[in-house]
Amino acid sequence: MDLRQLTTFHRVATLLSFTRAASELKYAQSSVTAQVKGLEVALGVELFERLRGRIRLTPAGERLVPYAEQILSLVDEARDKTTGWAEPSGVLTIGTTESLTSYRMPPVLEYFHHRYPLLQLALRPSQCAQTCEALRQGAFDMGFLMEARTEHPGLRTEVLGREPLVAVAAPGHPLASLRHVSTEDLRGARVLAPEAGSAYRGLFEAELNDGAARPVRLLEFGNIESVKRGLAAGLGVSVLPAMAVADAVAAGTLTVLDWEPPFEVFTQIAWRRGRQLTREMRVFVDRTVRFMAQDERLPAQQHPKAQQREQLQLVG
Repeated sequence: MDLRQLTTFHRVATLLSFTRAASELKYAQSSVTAQVKGLEVALGVELFERLRGRIRLTPAGERLVPYAEQILSLVDEARDKTTGWAEPSGVLTIGTTESLTSYRMPPVLEYFHHRYPLLQLALRPSQCAQTCEALRQGAFDMGFLMEARTEHPGLRTEVLGREPLVAVAAPGHPLASLRHVSTEDLRGARVLAPEAGSAYRGLFEAELNDGAARPVRLLEFGNIESVKRGLAAGLGVSVLPAMAVADAVAAGTLTVLDWEPPFEVFTQIAWRRGRQLTREMRVFVDRTVRFMAQDERLPAQQHPKAQQREQLQLVG
């Protein structure tokens, strides 16, 4: 096997797509296929199963992934040690939620676009549970989570801060005039479903149904922007991250209800435990942590782990 074959294999294994791997590596798809086939011949095993237009790793392919990561990471480290610092390059595949992608990531992406133009950040929309599994399997390099838990089996996490949540409705909604809104008041209103698959949605549903006479049904309304439009039209109430509704509240199309969520969630960045961080991963973690620490919307000192972070050996 050679490094080019191993790099191509790792990209295909991460994306589970020859077409997307070819696009990100800027190779012809036939070249990607040939390199993977050459690696399979060299090892004497099949690494991928082809199944009706999609692929998946074989058991041999799954066993090879962590070794490929270690080898490629060591190559990066050796290059750095022998030739000095080189500009980060290549592709980082990052799992992230809709709300974080839309409302926290744009400034981060803009910074990396200008500061590290050779480093491509490939964002993959994913629910938190899916992101955790993809990180464990090596399909994602890193991932953003927004959950109540800050410890995840098989993963290392860096807590960036508490993510404030608010109950919101249109200014003319009956609950908007109340000095205090109770959970029972929310049960009696039409509730628009927050971000699908999010941890805070599950916590909100559990709170609504705790002690309810019958299950509270949520009105599915698509993505966060659709929920906001439905709220502004007076269709009901919802609980969303404060960052997602700040613009609408400032514009007066939504108002924050006087209800304090009895639960909280934390924005985190995660990667697979035991994985040696590449130069690109170290830069991304370091810069993202610094950037988020400057975001006044993200209270960083609300959780013990945020105060007692394990110091990472990062390069800037």
